[in-house]
Amino acid sequence: MPRYFFHARVDGDLIPDREGFELRDADQAWRAATAVAVDLVEGESAGVALSIVIVVDDGAGNIVLEMPVSEAIASLDCPPRSN
Repeated sequence: MPRYFFHARVDGDLIPDREGFELRDADQAWRAATAVAVDLVEGESAGVALSIVIVVDDGAGNIVLEMPVSEAIASLDCPPRSN
């Protein structure tokens, strides 16, 4: 299975994911990025989390998706709790 890396862009700085996750495909990476977005918002710093962009690459340096946390949360039918 391919390995996908979930980096976080915060205030213009990219925080790299050096470990990544083995996932079936880009669709599964999209679902995982959505789950990461929910986890970030449900965490202690929910206000800051909404400004984060999750950048997913395929390990070869190809960006598979860029997901603003705020857009991921807005697209959910039932938004997560915020602290």
